[in-house]
Amino acid sequence: MSVVKINAISVPEGRGEELEARFAKRAGAVDDAPGFEEFMLLRPVKGDDRYFVITRWASEEAFQAWRESRAFQKQHHATHEDGGRGEAKPSHPVAQAAALLEFEVVSRSTGG
Repeated sequence: MSVVKINAISVPEGRGEELEARFAKRAGAVDDAPGFEEFMLLRPVKGDDRYFVITRWASEEAFQAWRESRAFQKQHHATHEDGGRGEAKPSHPVAQAAALLEFEVVSRSTGG
């Protein structure tokens, strides 16, 4: 069963473009991770002021393996404690706060 991880990131007003540029700079960096299925960066337009980073994984084990990988640590060194392995730092230059939301996919449709 696929799992979905959503990182809800609070970004100060006027700093959204900087966050988007950071993600654009490392676009595709997770694509080759075993078990990786999908990535989306969602920009808030109405109802919430947080950005949502959504990833879908084949399993919890695939996600955890990526979280423990050198690639993850390299990508998150500046934004996470313990050299990129730990929790998100409370004050990142772009984000005011971040929370990881975790789900299992129960039903999915991709259209056609």
